[in-house]
Amino acid sequence: MNEAQWIDSAVRLDVWISTHAATPHAIGIDTEFVRESTFYPRLALVQLAVAGEIALLDPLAFDARALREWLDSAHGRCLMHSAGEDVEALRKLLPNGPPRLFDTQVAAAFAGLGAGIGYQRVVSGLLGVELPKDATRSDWTRRPLSAAQHAYAVQDVAHLEALHTQLTARLQARGYMAWFEEDCLRLSRRAGERLDEQPQRALRAAADWPIERIARLRALLLWREDAARRYDVPRNWLLRDEHCLDLALDPPADAATLDARIRGQRALRHTPRAELWACLQQPPDAAFVADTLRPDELLRDARKRAFDAMRACVDAESARLDLPAGLLCPRRALERYIASRHWPAELEGWRREALEARLAPLLA
Repeated sequence: MNEAQWIDSAVRLDVWISTHAATPHAIGIDTEFVRESTFYPRLALVQLAVAGEIALLDPLAFDARALREWLDSAHGRCLMHSAGEDVEALRKLLPNGPPRLFDTQVAAAFAGLGAGIGYQRVVSGLLGVELPKDATRSDWTRRPLSAAQHAYAVQDVAHLEALHTQLTARLQARGYMAWFEEDCLRLSRRAGERLDEQPQRALRAAADWPIERIARLRALLLWREDAARRYDVPRNWLLRDEHCLDLALDPPADAATLDARIRGQRALRHTPRAELWACLQQPPDAAFVADTLRPDELLRDARKRAFDAMRACVDAESARLDLPAGLLCPRRALERYIASRHWPAELEGWRREALEARLAPLLA
């Protein structure tokens, strides 16, 4: 394998693309990003591998829009491993997602190797290559990259084409290529993390509260999520979970009291603070309260029985199909189905065909 090329200008990118413009090979892609002080990931490095040649692209140095044009026009697949966060990090560069995505982690699950397998393990299991993982948490915005960072970045794309070859053969032999491609298309087009409309369900400390207080907690958590996205700051920089619980259970009587109780929250200043005060001043309406679920809602009575029955059905079907149960039907999708009584969006497509007729009769 050739030495990786460092690309930090549009001219160098154009030269590299022209070298591979007619190459019908698959294109390995990986990213490095940082998000410690932001809600959205900040792209810091893009690794590319084509026909054994690797380039490290510096998105901090120039506008790499030519990469989007090349990927859109290229005939090969975009090979990535566990592409979810990478797709998000690449959103500005590739607003429609990587074209013709082949996610080797998803492929490994359909190939019978297990769900959520890391890159190291797949490379070791299928190719017999042991990879180091000692640069994962380093600062990818610093320049120049260290020797360890450089080596790590290269390894993360060096084996994608070989994995693609082996996993494609396994998917075709098992008859799951169409289902796999549907999942990759959905992943590629995903606009970002799906908004959870019932975030209070994760805070079990509120399970025994009056439903009106739980609805207020839900409203606070939804405001926090929306504000974190709009201001591009970590959720906890606005309000920590304990703040949300405290403010929902015992709303402050005035703005001064609010200021005293949230002192130290680095992103909660000026406009966001005024928004929070307005949120606390507006009690949830009756429809919002009625739509609010308790944190342990699905663990009770008929809904608990429905969930257990559906989970058993999914387990049986996953065994029959020889697919991981979490790939076939995530737990949270079942919970949403039971709570809303509407088929979840994440279970559309091949999952609906495989499961709806079995699960629908089990609704409480």
